[in-house]
Parts: sequence; C-alpha cells; structure tokens
Amino acid sequence: MKNKLAFTLLFLFIGFYSFSQDKELENILERIQKIDKEKDSLLLVAEDLKLTRLKENLINYGLPELEEGEELICHSAFCLVFDDNHKLAKWVAHVISRDIAAGGVTRTNDFRKDPLIKNGSSEEADFFLKIKGEDDKIKYDGFGYDRGHLAPSADFRWSEKALSESYFYSNMTPQLPDFNRKKWAEIENLLRDYVCNNPEKDLYVVTAPVLHDELPRQPRSKNKISIPEYHYKIAVEPESKIGIAFLVSQQDLAYPIESYVVSIDSVESVTGINFFPGLQEEDEILIESVSDISLWRSGKNKNDVAPIPKDKLPKNYYNTVEARQFFDYPKDVTICGKVVGTTKSRNGHVFLNLDKSFPNQIFSVTIWKSNLSNFSYNPESFLLYKTICVKGTVNEYEGVPAIYPDNEKNITLFD
Repeated sequence: MKNKLAFTLLFLFIGFYSFSQDKELENILERIQKIDKEKDSLLLVAEDLKLTRLKENLINYGLPELEEGEELICHSAFCLVFDDNHKLAKWVAHVISRDIAAGGVTRTNDFRKDPLIKNGSSEEADFFLKIKGEDDKIKYDGFGYDRGHLAPSADFRWSEKALSESYFYSNMTPQLPDFNRKKWAEIENLLRDYVCNNPEKDLYVVTAPVLHDELPRQPRSKNKISIPEYHYKIAVEPESKIGIAFLVSQQDLAYPIESYVVSIDSVESVTGINFFPGLQEEDEILIESVSDISLWRSGKNKNDVAPIPKDKLPKNYYNTVEARQFFDYPKDVTICGKVVGTTKSRNGHVFLNLDKSFPNQIFSVTIWKSNLSNFSYNPESFLLYKTICVKGTVNEYEGVPAIYPDNEKNITLFD
C-alpha cells in the first residue's frame, strides 16, 4: 500500500513538473514572438527615418538644377523629372546609401505605372505585349528591349519599400539586353562596390537617357516611347570631392567601361543640364572637370585603363580591343597598351596584362622562360605601368588574345 501511494505521488509530481516546464516554454516562446514583433516594428521605423534623411540630403545636395516649368517628382528614395514627350524620365537622381552593404532585400519585379506622373508614365505595353492564345496560355511578344532601370533596384536592397518603388515605369528606359545586362551593369557594380568599400560614405547618383527630338520611337508600343541611343550615369562623393561620369552608347559595347568615362562637364555640354548646383564653386570645378576611375576602384583592378584610342595610334598599330580580330591571322601585327599587371610564375614564365588586370584581362603578353635570356632587363618589373607596343602573331588563350615575343626587339615603349 505504501509503495502504491509513493508511486502515485511520484507520478503526480512528474506530471506537475512536466506541465510546469511546458508552461515555461510556452511563455518563453510568446515573449520571443513579442520581441520579434517589436523588433520588426522598430526596423520599419528605422527604415522610414533613413529614407527621410536620404531624401532630404538628395533634395538639398544631389539634384540637377530644375528648368522653368519642370516638375520634381520624388518617391521614397529617388527623385526625377519626367519628359512627357518621350514618355521617359529626363533624369533620375538617387543616393547609394552606406546601408547597402548589409542589405538583403531581393528583386520584387513588381513593374507598374508611376502614380505620380500626371499624364501617365510608360507602361508594360510599351515594352512587350501579352497575347492570350487559343489554349488560354499567355504568350509574350517582345519589342527587343529590356525594361532597364535608371536607378538600379540593387542600389536599394536595404529597403523593401525603396526597392519596390524602383520598379515604377518612370524609372525605366528601353535598353538592349547586351547594354543593360553587361556594360551598364558593370558600371552599376563599380559604384556599389565603391560604397561597400567605403561604408562611411554615401554616393549621389544621376542617371538618364540622352533625349533629343530626332530619337527613334518604338512603333509598336502603346505610348510610342523614344528609344535612347545613349545613357549617362554621374556619381559624386562630396566628402572626398570626387566625381565621375559615364556616357555609353547602346550599340558600341566592345570596349571596357574605362573607355566610356567622361567628365561631368562634358555631360552638361551634351545635355544642357546643370548637375549638382549646390556644390561650392571651387568644389564644383574640381569634381566636375576630372573623372579618374582609379579613385573609384580598389584591389587588382585599381590601375586598369582605357585602351588607346584608334586615332592616337600610328598606321598599322592596334589597341588591345582590336587585337581580337587577328585570331588565326598568319602575319605579325603590333598591339599597344599599358602594362597594368605582371606575374612571374613558379616555372619562370612572365605574364603581362595590358589595360585590364587579371582576371578580367583583354590582352596578354607571355614571355616564356626559355626566351628571358633575350631580354636585357626583367620584363615583370621594368615594363610594369609602362605603355608598350608588342609585335607578333596573335594567339588565342581561353578566349583572350595574346602575343608571345621571343626577344626584347619585339617590345617597344610607346610615348
């Protein structure tokens, strides 16, 4: 009897203890849910405060000068002036925030008309048509152009609200796929990388198509939107007093992005727009007259340069981009460019990269170890950062053109 009573009491105690544990666990989980909810609420408040601060700074320091009759339209993280004739933005201004480094918001793809454009922005039917087939399936009839962002969605990956608003059609232009997904994307990546590598700084950016009355129209689009031939992107970092601009054709994309670097002053001459009028006069002269891409880079690619323009080379001399056309050409040609990177392998071979560094090289020079005795200098040190011309047959190595000179007479310095 005593044993039975003891067993019953033990069972009741264990049951009560288990119930107590479950209740404690339930309370802890409820507290965690409450904390998470409060945290989410605070994060939204913090995001709104950051967006308010960024917009104030953008309006105060980052906008081009408005012309008479132009209406400024501002969303949470970017502002624009809309050209109703072309049905495209005349320009879009935004800030690449230092918060981008920790951002984790992904693409929303919620393309939609901009509700703030009084006469209506462009829309889906300006880029492609949806056709319902007999099988009730939707077929897409595209016009050959991407819906290309001006202010890139990835620049707002720290804010779900701002990123979503970047999909307004007022922030789109018709962009050829090779332009939008390659060369233009490289420029966007360069500016984002700058902010990620300088996390205490924000970057003011203005992006736009070059608009004029002779632009072709998209005849099949609903609003007959214009098709830009050129786009430009301008960035200014006021604290370091540096600026850069890119002017890029949709068609001519063979050259690396260094070849599309121009001064902000030159874009002002092309467009007639006064960018960053809030800068102090002395800062404006410094920032808008010089564009040095090396100031925007870090690491291996810091010293990359634009290939030598064709008109700066003697007859029958070619730059590093042109070298590709001589694959399988049986005769010697002369290729010129700046040595921006050198390597001597463990096997004793010397590799020189001209204009673009590894792993993005566009032309290489290889001097085999067996030929180094034909050089009166150490090529890897003597030629570094010098502009040279190399004579020989052009070989292809993993898609990259290369010449293998066998003595120093095949390499000359280019002034």
